[in-house]
Amino acid sequence: MLPAQHRMTRSAEFGATVSRGKRAAQPDIVVYTLRSDQAGEPGPRIGLIVSKAVGNAVARHKVSRRLRHAARAILDDLDPAEQVVIRALPPSRDAISPRLEQELRTALQRIRIRNGSPS
Repeated sequence: MLPAQHRMTRSAEFGATVSRGKRAAQPDIVVYTLRSDQAGEPGPRIGLIVSKAVGNAVARHKVSRRLRHAARAILDDLDPAEQVVIRALPPSRDAISPRLEQELRTALQRIRIRNGSPS
């Protein structure tokens, strides 16, 4: 489970991150990142989008748990002002946690390289 201060809960945050953020696609997930303009918000903040295209409720919850586990593993690598949305694609229902974590790390690295900050 992600700590409360790292969970994205507001629809406006999701919408802004997806529409204005940088995007990187992987086989099982799509990652969007955006620098937060709001001062005083403890960060980074992470949100998940797992649609019905992934599968039934059981499959969606399984994917959500795996993505939360992967997101928790990369929290220390994120900037406190960063907002991240992870969208699960239908093949993610068959992916194991280490694969999802590796895809998440790869996507974040690709976004950073495109922005000119390879760290």
